[in-house]
Amino acid sequence: MASQTSQSTPNSVQNSSDPLYLHPSDHPSMLLVSKQFDGSNFGSWKKAITIALSAKNKLGFMNGKVIKPSSNHNSFDSWQRCNDMVMSWILNVLSSDIAESVLYSSTAGDIWKDLDDRFGQSNGAKLYQLNKEISDLSQGSNDLATYFTKLKKNWDELNALSIVPNCTCNAAQQMQEFQQNQRLIKFLMGLNGDYNSVRSNILMMKPLPTVAQAYALLIQDEKQR
Repeated sequence: MASQTSQSTPNSVQNSSDPLYLHPSDHPSMLLVSKQFDGSNFGSWKKAITIALSAKNKLGFMNGKVIKPSSNHNSFDSWQRCNDMVMSWILNVLSSDIAESVLYSSTAGDIWKDLDDRFGQSNGAKLYQLNKEISDLSQGSNDLATYFTKLKKNWDELNALSIVPNCTCNAAQQMQEFQQNQRLIKFLMGLNGDYNSVRSNILMMKPLPTVAQAYALLIQDEKQR
């Protein structure tokens, strides 16, 4: 992508697949995500803003794939306009104090790196935090849907952090099945006593269902009651 960008011409930015293209509806005050980042939950905010920028074909301004051309290159003005637009989008979804701290960054990539350096936890610390939250989580006063959603969110974030090599061998499939069963047991252990009967029925099933299948059975039981 970088080599293509360096060859862009004023005409090529009319192509919507070019990262230097701006749609007529794009404007500096646009809010790409609904939640402002205030210094907490950086992982989920980062994921949301990454998806939004990817949909806009502007993620290259964050990860360095869209290289800044020299000031005398014919694509420099287009690059500068897009970079400023992306910077505005990011600043719009930062709390005022955090936005002020990165306001004088020269590129969107600089803002991204600054935020990641300050708020992005190391994988080890984040893995520990997620596993502890999962271990401590139980239904308590939450309804079934809220409990399941909290647990699934932590598992999804854990999956994103865990680097597992691609493999179609039997050992990999067995490991996946083991992890699936462990998560099912954790989910069932955290349920309130109201679900003792259906929980016992689920544990008697062979093979054991997935967490999603178990959740569907529990919801069905809840509606019947």
